Amino acid sequence: MNSESRTAVLAAIAGNLAIAATKFTAAFFTGSSAMLSEAIHSVVDTGNGGLLLLGVRLSRKPPDAGHPFGHGKELYFWTLIVAILIFALGGGMSVYEGVAHLRQPHHIENPMWNYVVLGAALIFEGISFFFAVRAFRTEKGKQTVMQTIQLSKDPTTFTVLFEDTAALLGLIVALAGVFLADQFQSPYFDGLASIIIGVILGAVAVMLAYESRSLLIGEGVSEEMRRGIQETVTSDPAVAEIRQFLTLHFGPSDVLLTMNLRWQKEFTASEVAEVIAGIEARIRDRYPEIRHIFIETESLRQASAART
Repeated sequence: MNSESRTAVLAAIAGNLAIAATKFTAAFFTGSSAMLSEAIHSVVDTGNGGLLLLGVRLSRKPPDAGHPFGHGKELYFWTLIVAILIFALGGGMSVYEGVAHLRQPHHIENPMWNYVVLGAALIFEGISFFFAVRAFRTEKGKQTVMQTIQLSKDPTTFTVLFEDTAALLGLIVALAGVFLADQFQSPYFDGLASIIIGVILGAVAVMLAYESRSLLIGEGVSEEMRRGIQETVTSDPAVAEIRQFLTLHFGPSDVLLTMNLRWQKEFTASEVAEVIAGIEARIRDRYPEIRHIFIETESLRQASAART
């Protein structure tokens, strides 16, 4: 996690904790279903920020006998847990609360509480959203938003952005629900707003789970990095051909690279050993996130077998 992403996560935790307290207070005094859903949403988001930080910390544990390639995928696992919590607790509880409110409707009391709290929450969420967008833009570059999300290997960046976007949309829906319920003296608008908030959270959770699943199963490097590595390797005059090229992300900055190379016939085994060392050094210098490099020399094995 880079500094921008960490700042975004910490800003989200601080903002959601403060917002959750004010929302629960407003829900208690007004009896608003949408406000209670928003309060639950903020609590879930606060816990999710803590889980992301936990994932980052655990992913930095050094390799051991049971995990020789380290614990980088801890980050991807905890991101998946965050998606499940958003869906089950955030989305599920909001829909449940909305349905319960529609079955047993009651009018909102003291609606001014809701207006004040929702207005303050929009300000706090806006600040958190600003940090999330800034962290996302650092990674985005010239790519589109969807390309960045699909190609990103650091889920903390788009997770916070997803959560803050859902939070802002939820606040707008809650504000609309409270306003319509107050203007038309109909509590059904409040319950409907709660259900819509749950649907928004469910959609965000599904998107986040989909991206986390892909990272957890195992993704290779981007096409741009793949071409760069291949150019670095094939530019060496000793390399005749790359027969196999495999990569795997264990974390945002922890990549495994394996290659099967065919060498030019005039190079001896001792010369090839020096070439391999040079290739590995150039790859690591250009792409420091590639921490594990394994190069097979198929042609040398065949030549050795032929001599015996």
